[in-house]
Amino acid sequence: MNLSSQLHETAKKFANKPAYYFMGQTSTYAELDGAITKFASGLEKLGIKKGDHIALLLGNSPHFVISLYGALRLGVTVIPVNPIYTPDEIGYILNNGDVKTVVALDLAIPLAEKMHTFLPKIENYVFCETTPNSIIQSEIANLTVYSKMKSFSDVVAAGELSFQGPELKEDDTAIILYTSGTTGKPKGAMLTHKNLFSNANDVSGYLKMNNDDRVVTALPMFHVFCLTVSLNAPLLSGATMLIVPKFSPKEIFKLVKDYEATVFAGVPTMYNFLYQYPEGNPDDLKSLRLCISGGASMPVALLKNFEQKFNVLVSEGYGLSEASPVTSFNPLDRPRKPGSIGTSILRVENKVVDELGEEVPVGAVGELIVRGPNVMKGYYKMPEETAATIRNGWLHTGDMARMDEDGYFYIVDRKKDLILVGGYNVYPREVEEVIYNHPDVVEVAVVGVPDPNQGEAVNAYVVRKNPELNKEQVLEYCKEHLAKYKVPTTIEFLEELPKNTTGKILRRALKAQVTQAVGK
Repeated sequence: MNLSSQLHETAKKFANKPAYYFMGQTSTYAELDGAITKFASGLEKLGIKKGDHIALLLGNSPHFVISLYGALRLGVTVIPVNPIYTPDEIGYILNNGDVKTVVALDLAIPLAEKMHTFLPKIENYVFCETTPNSIIQSEIANLTVYSKMKSFSDVVAAGELSFQGPELKEDDTAIILYTSGTTGKPKGAMLTHKNLFSNANDVSGYLKMNNDDRVVTALPMFHVFCLTVSLNAPLLSGATMLIVPKFSPKEIFKLVKDYEATVFAGVPTMYNFLYQYPEGNPDDLKSLRLCISGGASMPVALLKNFEQKFNVLVSEGYGLSEASPVTSFNPLDRPRKPGSIGTSILRVENKVVDELGEEVPVGAVGELIVRGPNVMKGYYKMPEETAATIRNGWLHTGDMARMDEDGYFYIVDRKKDLILVGGYNVYPREVEEVIYNHPDVVEVAVVGVPDPNQGEAVNAYVVRKNPELNKEQVLEYCKEHLAKYKVPTTIEFLEELPKNTTGKILRRALKAQVTQAVGK
């Protein structure tokens, strides 16, 4: 079984049920499945075949869903790309990923014209219309890439509903997800049909997702968290997606109220925005049965405050691109532990090991490693990196964690973010949790910076709720709750913290700024 064939089965079972709502538009499962089949057939008529690579430079939209599942139905490997990446970033992924076809909004036509000389492998550009087709044609007829251009609607129109795709093997690569590249160039994690289907199916069961659910799809679809939790799992369950083109607290409150949404998934920053939104009415979210947090560790104070204000359960989980991504969730039928990433989901094993790969005692800190049907095939064209990351069948996550006596896991911090102060280990998250508890703090990020005496020092970057909060007050608060060596040496106030497109706070950006300043 794979995502495409399972969606086809879901469409037969729930043919007339809405598959999604998007900006006033809706589509039934039968209509969506038909569009997917025709898109797959249309791609084949362009000469695209099983095993080819196609990139999606799209935001949250039905175009993304149809393109993704249509390509998978044809046996094509999909590479989702953040459409707001720079030309250099996009060019690297398209070239490294051996992409032959690009699907993008027509707004990206100038970018394609600008980059075509650097992308000789691209044979087709499929553009999704945001303006009337006649206007597009008049503007692009003289472009160099014109001969390679097709409109999305024309590709679908040329397709046939009778199309039967090729046989797909469970170990065929379905998607290549390029990691953020915290060190060096991004790496392409190859996820198979088995990886994606098993994870979406297991997540759906773990979260008790069903055809009565209405799931807010607000995370970026090109991000692996959204792909599994807010897109694949709902579609396999017969649920309805409420597709949000761009996250905003105002839009979320309105959408949940108007459509009586039942499930919302987001990163901690989204929850912080919703919690801080001055016009946020708890009654508007009363239909939600479950909120899901992932993508980064959620501060315990934020989790408790959000649940208390809006009277809805927040279940925190854990995952990474290389694991499709989910490996654990706080269970819905057992006690939930705030601050924990929960227990292993079905068929996935998690354990905590030391530097020699030996499992550490309960409560001890070590590296979290993962094994299961969700673990990637490897990194595309990077055998050495693959061998270093997957050892003896276990995926080494690079995250430091501990497990309690009940089998619940806790992320302590990223291994590479560990701060060494005079020989002592300081985990940034521990310091952040303390500062988050201060009533006048909205957000905080902690990083280690070079120090001539201690090796490294602790720097804290704080976004204030109360502008009268000063550095001395924050330091005094830290001294009350932290050992001396963990107390920040420096407190800096910022208007906002650097974040990526999913809202994850970028510690490395802060650390780079400080390191550059020290080097001057």
